[in-house]
Amino acid sequence: MPRENYIFTSESVSEGHPDKVCDRISDAVLDAFIGQEPEARVACETFATTDRVVIGGEVGLNDKTKLDDYLGRVEQIARDCIKDIGYEQDKFHWNTCEVTNLLHAQSAHIAQGVDAEGDKDEGAGDQGIMFGYAVEDTPELMPAPIHYSHQVLKRLAEARKSGAEPTLGPDAKSQISLRYENGKPVEVMSIVLSTQHKHDTQTSDDIRAIVEPYIREVLPDGWITDATEWWVNPTGVFVIGGPDGDAGLTGRKIIVDTYGGAAPHGGGAFSGKDPTKVDRSAAYAARYLAKNVVAAGMAKRCTIQLSYAIGISKPLSIYADTYGTGEVHEEKIENAIAQVMDLTPRGIRTHLGLNRPIYERTAAYGHFGRAAEDDGGFSWEKTDLADALRRAV
Repeated sequence: MPRENYIFTSESVSEGHPDKVCDRISDAVLDAFIGQEPEARVACETFATTDRVVIGGEVGLNDKTKLDDYLGRVEQIARDCIKDIGYEQDKFHWNTCEVTNLLHAQSAHIAQGVDAEGDKDEGAGDQGIMFGYAVEDTPELMPAPIHYSHQVLKRLAEARKSGAEPTLGPDAKSQISLRYENGKPVEVMSIVLSTQHKHDTQTSDDIRAIVEPYIREVLPDGWITDATEWWVNPTGVFVIGGPDGDAGLTGRKIIVDTYGGAAPHGGGAFSGKDPTKVDRSAAYAARYLAKNVVAAGMAKRCTIQLSYAIGISKPLSIYADTYGTGEVHEEKIENAIAQVMDLTPRGIRTHLGLNRPIYERTAAYGHFGRAAEDDGGFSWEKTDLADALRRAV
């Protein structure tokens, strides 16, 4: 039986965290290519440090005559991302940092395993295992610690960008420890918030006075108590931030991107990868399936695992775990999943509408627990498969 009474902690990082700057650039490059050619193949990695951004990886286009033109746009894409995030520091400024573009054509040896020929189904872009998770902690069916860690930073970014809090900087981290009672989150035990700020005269107390009202606004009523511990900028001054303070790299925040450690993770990062790569698309499908299992009332908590081999279209295995909360046996859930959704790479992309420029927005504040959008963004958050799953069991 799962534990009912415990404390669990998750962390998030803001859009200005060095790794998230890199995720943002990689996904913006992906959107630019896939927006022009929906079947574009992209594997874009970004590295950022003081006054420098380096972008590398592989790109595949059906119309190879356009490749050089698209590659020529990459530098401006990077600068636009940095500008929108808000970096205008002496040693990391959107207009003056050096941007090196090392993107090149995709390996033909990788493409041959993925491309469909004749009657051959399109294969997965790599081997791997992917996990999806859903739980009744929040209306979004997300683990509460990671969900509210994201929401705190998202709200502070809104206040900063609106001009309401002009002394806050782009780089920030949050961490929330929640006490669970009878399997439900009921109390915040501690809040950790470190945020970049403009002036070295600002103390930790000054920063707490700025951020506390926004944190209280985001967290559910009654969760913060007199016993809640607050740790705001506990090391003191935090003026130098972003890639000038610490180097960043695409794909280093995979637990922040997913479930905050509350569920397994297959290990593959998302950002910069087009949806033929099952690291991304199958992880989205697994979340979609887990969320629909819970939304269908088949379990209060659910993990779905999918596995793939490079060049092979069908998943090698489907695994469900409902942690003793299931109303339906896991084997029936696994069989139902195979019936209601085509889990080949192309089947996932078609079902969820993934061949669209919808990825830059995923780069910060989590890939899951967001509202499905009219243009197809976050389509994997829909619960439109619940009825089909119920019928299939």
